[in-house]
Amino acid sequence: MKDYITNKKAYFDYEILETFEAGVVLFGHEVKAVRANKASLNGAYVTIRGGEAYLVNATISPYQTLNTPKNYVPDRARKLLLNKKQLALLERSSEQQGLTIVAIKWYNYKRHLKLSIGIARGKKKADKRETLKTRDSKRDIDRIMKSQ
Repeated sequence: MKDYITNKKAYFDYEILETFEAGVVLFGHEVKAVRANKASLNGAYVTIRGGEAYLVNATISPYQTLNTPKNYVPDRARKLLLNKKQLALLERSSEQQGLTIVAIKWYNYKRHLKLSIGIARGKKKADKRETLKTRDSKRDIDRIMKSQ
């Protein structure tokens, strides 16, 4: 299983409560672009409309600019493939106050391209500071251990 693109800001800005694996409806050139790391999940989230889940604000740049269709939109909404139980759970959680569904990473599962999404609660500023503080202290400890 190979990770292609990760949304590092998702772990910094949100507390991930539960994760799901979803397939995504993509064009062939979009799959090639994701596998070539020409995509971004910054600011990407999931909305549920009409009993279907859609990935919004995920940008997939053209794989080959000359061969892409003229009407291609890099940040269009893409349909997610989930089962009914998962959709119902995601819909209930997205309606709760303070919860959102964020895209975490693109990865390869066997021959298929999958998207990891998570139900998340936004962190407060103090929580973000605490995350930075623990990261810095861990880095300092690792640096000291390496030098000895």
